[in-house]
Amino acid sequence: MRVDKYLWSVRYYKTRSKATDAAKKGRIKVNGAVVKPARDVYAGDIIDLRKDQIEYKVEVIDLPESRVGNKIVGLYRLDRTPKENFEAKKLIALNQDYYRKKGEGRPTKKDRRDLSDLLNQDEEE
Repeated sequence: MRVDKYLWSVRYYKTRSKATDAAKKGRIKVNGAVVKPARDVYAGDIIDLRKDQIEYKVEVIDLPESRVGNKIVGLYRLDRTPKENFEAKKLIALNQDYYRKKGEGRPTKKDRRDLSDLLNQDEEE
């Protein structure tokens, strides 16, 4: 089965075209090698993919005939994504929400100075 079709059928991507685009952009690796959308996957392969700032690691258990329901997706894949990847995503979201709410516009001059001071402190340490 093609890698883009597999990732769509086990519900990592909402549409097959989004899975194809991700493969074309180099965000999908099979057994450590960047692949094209038409690359075949087999049981036992390890797929690394980057989606929404999270590095997922998936082991192929079996190949489904077509797109499967959310309840039985565990029969076809084993998610080996480290928990730290999900925690990093939460920290990024919290940091963005804390600093500037959506729709508040661009940073003020004071905000930019504070940010610059913070970045300079990190470089000195």
